[in-house]
Amino acid sequence: METLRIYVPGGPYRPMSECALAFGRAGGCRAEVTKGTPQQWLVQARSDADLIYGGAEYMLDEFIADYPGFLDPETRTNLYARRIRVIVRKGNPRQINNLADLSRPRTKILNVELEKMAVFQERPAGLRTNINLSVLTGEEGAEKWLTDPALDAWITYESWHVPLRDETDFILLPGEGTIYRHTPVAITAFSRKKELAKEFIAFLKSPAGREIFCRWGWTTSPGRSPS
Repeated sequence: METLRIYVPGGPYRPMSECALAFGRAGGCRAEVTKGTPQQWLVQARSDADLIYGGAEYMLDEFIADYPGFLDPETRTNLYARRIRVIVRKGNPRQINNLADLSRPRTKILNVELEKMAVFQERPAGLRTNINLSVLTGEEGAEKWLTDPALDAWITYESWHVPLRDETDFILLPGEGTIYRHTPVAITAFSRKKELAKEFIAFLKSPAGREIFCRWGWTTSPGRSPS
């Protein structure tokens, strides 16, 4: 039985792994998803990766720049988008209703370095001075949110609100409109299962794939990218 091997960051892991299971059941093959940063899986991926998946457009751009020739650029596909808003504690006890509120004294903000939210953090004066904790990945951010009740806010993706919905509200940024980033996927240049990989991308874009991604906090609605 053929095995399709997919490498992804932690953020899209839940919908991607669910899609892999559904695709495998429908097609009589296996699809295995490995999550982590490129530094964690690159050695293995060089020998067997069929698809690489980015949490946002810039993440795949950076991967292509860092590892030229690894991916086939003609196969790059933008899939669904993730809204960017502000996660706050359930009931919004700090009454955070816009970016300016994040710069108020004693507001404690969580920052995830790989999410690159500086475009928002640098707008209100004083916001960045309120960053109380920085971690590398969204998975680390979600863990810290659950274990450190002193954290008040996290500018992040809706996909992190979904598994934390019992502990969080997800606040729209007034005047910002719908801000989003797409999630891209591409086939490796050296994959021996390119046709199967193309079938998997087609599944991701199908109604079944769309339902899975939307359930985990992605959207098909138009919006605008952060500037």
